Amino acid sequence: MSERIQKRLAQLGLGSRREIEGWITTGRIVVNGELAILGQSVGSEDEIKVDGRSIDLSEEKKPSKHVLIYNKPEGEVCTRKDPQGRATVFDKLPAVHNGRWISVGRLDVNTSGLLIFTTDGELANKLMHPSSQIDREYAVRVLGDVDEPMLKRLTDGVELEDGPARFEEIVAPKPDEDDERANRWFFVCLQEGRNREVRRLWESQEGIKVSRLKRVRYANVFLEKKLRLGQWRYADQEELNGMYELVELEAPVLETEQEEKTERKEKHTRRTATPSTRPQAKQHRQQELQRRRRNTSNRSR
Repeated sequence: MSERIQKRLAQLGLGSRREIEGWITTGRIVVNGELAILGQSVGSEDEIKVDGRSIDLSEEKKPSKHVLIYNKPEGEVCTRKDPQGRATVFDKLPAVHNGRWISVGRLDVNTSGLLIFTTDGELANKLMHPSSQIDREYAVRVLGDVDEPMLKRLTDGVELEDGPARFEEIVAPKPDEDDERANRWFFVCLQEGRNREVRRLWESQEGIKVSRLKRVRYANVFLEKKLRLGQWRYADQEELNGMYELVELEAPVLETEQEEKTERKEKHTRRTATPSTRPQAKQHRQQELQRRRRNTSNRSR
């Protein structure tokens, strides 16, 4: 079956569709000896090379679908390799067989918090695509005098250098929760992932400076306190179900979940044994009890 090349390579876990489209436009992908073009359809009979490396399009080469949650520290960059030698968010991730980790969105070097990685390029593409309208929530510490008219401007929308932008929601601290009015924490939510958008939105307002920024939620996944900076964990089944449902894809079933389902099924099968086997088992137990009683009676004599 033929599919668009960016979709097929994303399914193989080589990258998100957006990444692969970039590879096509820069001439990194060759199909049957010729440079690939956007939207080109390919099948298992086609010869694909990415940066000179042959890619097997066969179905059995599809990687397992995994999702990983990472708590990014400040100072790490969201690229696989950094020319300046800085630490990257990929350095601490576990190895993955037959595929690679794809970052669902990015955080700039001075931003910490929640990053999602997956081997499922289709999931990554849908979670990042603007049409999916996926929530991204941040905790942001703001220096400056923030008033109600300013909050209204930020939710109504302001013009940035790359177009209009707005926060979907701003949750401000109550006055009695924050004594230092010039340095306050806010929670903000938006549905885009443009470069440094949260910082640029706030700093479009006169006298405002962002001093700390941390992502605390992406889609249905929250950053929990027990996941320390620089640590990662695999998404659980509930998180997987929620993510895949949001973008109308079928969620994979974790091996542990599958094992539990199998065990529950086996227990159910044992409990609902056919009536013909239960009397036999009961008769066997009665015969065994009678045998033991006779032995006990004989010994007592």
